[in-house]
Amino acid sequence: MVRNSPQTLIQVKDLLEEKALLYNQPSFISTDPIAIPHRFTRKEDREISGLLAAIIAWGNRKSIIKSGLRIMECLDHAPYDFVMHFGEGDLKNIRGFVHRTFNTQDFGCFLYALKYIYQEHGGLESVFYTGLHRGHSLKDGIAHFRNVFFLVPHPTRTRKHLSNPLAGSAAKRLNMYLRWMVRNDDKGVDFGIWKSISPAELYCPLDIHSGRVARRLGLLGRKQNDWKAVEELTARLRLFDPSDPVRFDYALFGLGVFEGYR
Repeated sequence: MVRNSPQTLIQVKDLLEEKALLYNQPSFISTDPIAIPHRFTRKEDREISGLLAAIIAWGNRKSIIKSGLRIMECLDHAPYDFVMHFGEGDLKNIRGFVHRTFNTQDFGCFLYALKYIYQEHGGLESVFYTGLHRGHSLKDGIAHFRNVFFLVPHPTRTRKHLSNPLAGSAAKRLNMYLRWMVRNDDKGVDFGIWKSISPAELYCPLDIHSGRVARRLGLLGRKQNDWKAVEELTARLRLFDPSDPVRFDYALFGLGVFEGYR
């Protein structure tokens, strides 16, 4: 782990506090994939639309939002109802959907898996919480979710769309999704609708942008953007705020994407 002097740590924390406050604002929503679940008020609609938006969240952000809106059109703008009644006859609704490597075949698998999760496992929150409760951390929660998800018949190609932290993946998109569902503050960006999981248990979403900023600030020594790096970075952020370390994701993201901090 990178070591900073006490003075440097104070300066870094002050910078992160400033930038987190700047970017964790309602104005952030329209430019981010979280805009998709913000179209809904029902808990299950937000959960499902949020997961699908997070899963396709790589590449150009405008393109991600455009594809997320197209997904909602495919689901008749009623994600939970569509999932719960989804059957072979509904495949026509999603025919031809593609976002980068996520295609119609993957989309159909996700809908069948989501239906199975709500019918047999009590919903998405329950699955993540069960894995967390049985294990030691949300790493286990993510792994359990992935295992349950793929209990339904699925093409091998679809497995790549759900990262596995037990195999070393940073699982950036799933950690981002968990931030959306779990974090709750007075800014109105994250939803905080999953009460069984504490914000203190979240891991920071890590990608090329946040990783580069974290290394520049001396918060991350590991060169690879993998799960070990996620644990290292989150441990440093917990020194600044043990109860809500992932709020600093806004700062790292904003510095990297909006301010070109390198």
